[in-house]
Amino acid sequence: MGSVLIFAERRGDDIHPITHELLGKGRELADALNLDVHAALLGCDLKEEWAQELISRGADIVFLFDSPTLAHFDPTTYKGNLAKLIRETRPEIVLFGATHLGRSLAPRVAAALGTGLTADCTELAPNDDGSLIQIRPAFTGNILAHIKTRTRPQMSTVRYKVMKPIPHDCNRRGKVVPMEAVPCPSPSRLIREEVGENISLPDAEVIVSGGKGLKNPGDFAMLKELAELLGGVVGSSRPLVDQGWIGKEHQVGFSGNTVRPKLYIACGISGSPQHLAGMRGSETIIAINADPSAPIFRVADYGIVGDLYEVVPALIAELKKR
Repeated sequence: MGSVLIFAERRGDDIHPITHELLGKGRELADALNLDVHAALLGCDLKEEWAQELISRGADIVFLFDSPTLAHFDPTTYKGNLAKLIRETRPEIVLFGATHLGRSLAPRVAAALGTGLTADCTELAPNDDGSLIQIRPAFTGNILAHIKTRTRPQMSTVRYKVMKPIPHDCNRRGKVVPMEAVPCPSPSRLIREEVGENISLPDAEVIVSGGKGLKNPGDFAMLKELAELLGGVVGSSRPLVDQGWIGKEHQVGFSGNTVRPKLYIACGISGSPQHLAGMRGSETIIAINADPSAPIFRVADYGIVGDLYEVVPALIAELKKR
């Protein structure tokens, strides 16, 4: 019996929630294709409950790589260990989260194995012939591409918060298999696990984003003040990231982060298809724009036609009163 292998990503002192989403989808695919679900957990001084949590979320076997050489994320070392595991266990499907870490690791593993990789998938489905249909937005979200990989294993990175985890089941039983880590050939300092500020847009419940309506980089301080008053974080459209006004970790959109906060406030964002693809799933959208014909108003629950340099300070002042 083959398997669906999930890369179990850690975040700080816990398992990244995207791992639970991948396990849920992996379980669904495995049941449809008569496969097992395997998970690979790499690190140093790993907690036993982490492996049990992966089993309770759908894994049948957890391969545990616990070594000082894996204490910090290094793409070369992680790639070597995962590629070795995949060659030995020969899974049909390998899934990574489309996080900063997953996006740097998955292409390296695919290249080492000589197989294909479909990035930023929003859906995965079994085909009639037993292969995997990998679905992702294309042409800035205007169409959905359905992709099949001829080589094996079939590998995908999956966007955060687009799959549903299965409920935690403490009665599930599985096996934990300790693995010997491949020695680290040479530490790589080119890519780090965390880049820029330590924020996670997909986890935020409130996001205040700025677009080309901002006049200079310093104006993000105004948006940050509004975001902090609401208990949220700052986002950005792609043009301002490309100009270097703010880090890529703040980017919302097709080529950035997909977000689904309870409240999304778009300040000076026109609403390109690229941006809408990353935030249209927000629970409540408020748009502030001087142009009444801006596309952002078509998806907004509330629209304010006006100068953001008047509207945002007024919102801040009112929130401070309360």
